[in-house]
Amino acid sequence: MKNNFVLATPEETARRLAEKARTLRLARNWKQATLAERSGVSLGSLQRFERTGLASLQNLLKLAFALGRLDDFEQALEPPPAESIAELEAATQPRKPRRGAK
Repeated sequence: MKNNFVLATPEETARRLAEKARTLRLARNWKQATLAERSGVSLGSLQRFERTGLASLQNLLKLAFALGRLDDFEQALEPPPAESIAELEAATQPRKPRRGAK
């Protein structure tokens, strides 16, 4: 079984995403106001995101779309690939509906 060790906190990851978004914006020679207008995110929300990493999911996706990187999020919560035939077979079996956990 594969171990996935996460060394960054959610806050650190958010700040790194904000820095990457800022880098993409600057690579296009866009001012913050330009990205805000193109994405439909308020200038204040964009400034807060670039400064702190805080943004709603909706605003983050809008910014990614405007920067041409929305497809990067499609893979974010994909289940891991099967590591054995048994896992692959289990994944293809129809699941029985459950009423509620006891």
